[in-house]
Amino acid sequence: MVLLMLFAFIAGAATAVSPCALPVLPVVFAAGVTGGRKRPLGIALGLAVSFTFAVVVLVYVLSALGLPDSILRTFAIAVLLVFGLSLVLPKVADRVEFQISKMTSRGAGKVAGATQKSADGKDGFWSGFLVGAGLGFVYAPCAGPILAGVITATASQEFSSQRLLVALAYGLGSAITFFVLMIGGRKLIAPLMQRSQRIQMAMGLSMVFVAFAMFANLDTRFQTEIASALPSAIVNPTGGLEKSEAVSDDLAAARGSKSRFAGKEAGKPSNLPVLGTAPDFVGNERWFNTASGEPLTLRQLRGKVVLVDFWTYTCINCIRTQPYLKSWYSKYKDKGFVIVGVHTPEFPFERKAGNVQDAIKQAGITYPVAQDNAYKTWDAYSNEYWPAHYLIDAKGRVRATHFGEGEYKRTEAQIRGLLAEAGKGQLGGEAKAKNAVMPSKENITPETYLGAARAQGFVNGTISPGAQNFGAPPSDLPASTFAYSGRWRIDDESATALSADSRIDANFHARRVYLVLGSPGRTRSVSVELDGRPLKVVKVRDQKLYNLVDLQGVEDHRLTLRVAPGVTGFAFTFG
Repeated sequence: MVLLMLFAFIAGAATAVSPCALPVLPVVFAAGVTGGRKRPLGIALGLAVSFTFAVVVLVYVLSALGLPDSILRTFAIAVLLVFGLSLVLPKVADRVEFQISKMTSRGAGKVAGATQKSADGKDGFWSGFLVGAGLGFVYAPCAGPILAGVITATASQEFSSQRLLVALAYGLGSAITFFVLMIGGRKLIAPLMQRSQRIQMAMGLSMVFVAFAMFANLDTRFQTEIASALPSAIVNPTGGLEKSEAVSDDLAAARGSKSRFAGKEAGKPSNLPVLGTAPDFVGNERWFNTASGEPLTLRQLRGKVVLVDFWTYTCINCIRTQPYLKSWYSKYKDKGFVIVGVHTPEFPFERKAGNVQDAIKQAGITYPVAQDNAYKTWDAYSNEYWPAHYLIDAKGRVRATHFGEGEYKRTEAQIRGLLAEAGKGQLGGEAKAKNAVMPSKENITPETYLGAARAQGFVNGTISPGAQNFGAPPSDLPASTFAYSGRWRIDDESATALSADSRIDANFHARRVYLVLGSPGRTRSVSVELDGRPLKVVKVRDQKLYNLVDLQGVEDHRLTLRVAPGVTGFAFTFG
């Protein structure tokens, strides 16, 4: 833990002078060299606190209130704009400082011996703290990709003091570096500030410029361009350190991502090893296909062979396993076999019980399903995949696992072996899966997400949150790449069309193309074109997986989607 915090501190300090921090540096310098003598300290502390709050705590607040993550960036832009204008316009500066002094003096007046200097706000600490707080939200995405996986929480993860301390160490490393830069800049520019207010106005204008640049997403585009032109050692100064054995072990431990049952030999179906005691079903909000919705426990199922299936209803890989799961359940349920589906959502709309219930009905699933919105059962198994299968024997022990699609004959043989081990005979022939669709064996186009958090393969550069106009579609697309055009509102997990020219193009290599879509409020359309020719019009209403293309075999094509305003997309998958 100490080593990981030290690494985070060093990483934060190094990131403060990396290309990612370039859009932040003018604001740090402008705000730090003006105002009261304690303003640099306020900026540094405000940045460290808000950075930690943004990457660890605030995600839970936003999830609870149903607010988009882009609200943080909007807040940061507003703070920078107000304080930039306060440096350009002295009257605005006086009003801002007066309002801050009123707030701080109320607290200071309650403290015995509080000085007038701390009450009237002239030292600039609190105004600096607010600027730093705004910068922390801008700076949050700068954490290195490996470290970010540790310190950045999701609403489905439990709050972790370790994650909080690592994030704080990272924020302090950056804040101290910025503080040193501000103190150095203040000493250099102090003589000029005593003779003229023009320097202060120039600093204010630089803050206003950065605020407008952020509003137009120019900062993220600048970061992408300069990062692509520089060596990786400069872009991510701690990349080598992240890969060292000692640090990588601590990072893995902090993530808690290693499955407790993964990587062990499955053994022959007739002689499966014991991989460990199976965790129970915990923290589930609701159960489907059980008597009166009552929860199940492994103690209740003792004596049966149990297959635990982790899935989510928009996952195409999960959908393609369902014909096999249903055939096994139908054939062996009277022989002491049961499947328990654990529905652990990937997208926010998959948390709605009504959506899950509709998906279960539409898929024809009759075995029990637990709704695992809080990832409690997922975490109990240290699971990492959709779909994932854990095969449990009659004594409650995990005997085999399988992650992803395929290996259906092997899994059925393992089921039959454990049933025979439990004394169940006369199993008959193997089950027959109906309407099964096999994935393509070729190297097809990999899946990608439309939201800023996990978008990959887009020729638009870094996909950042906010409303933006991507302009005209590109004339050519490299293989297995994507392009936005027209106006879109990008969130972390999704993208919503905003205008009649909203469009997505993809150059894919696959037989089938799927896209998770939704249209809140009413039915809207997505026009599908293949190589410039109309293919179909998809009517979108419910938030689910839609099949856009179904060919005779794996082929190369350019896909064009003309998306009606109001339609939201989440993730592409290919088959």
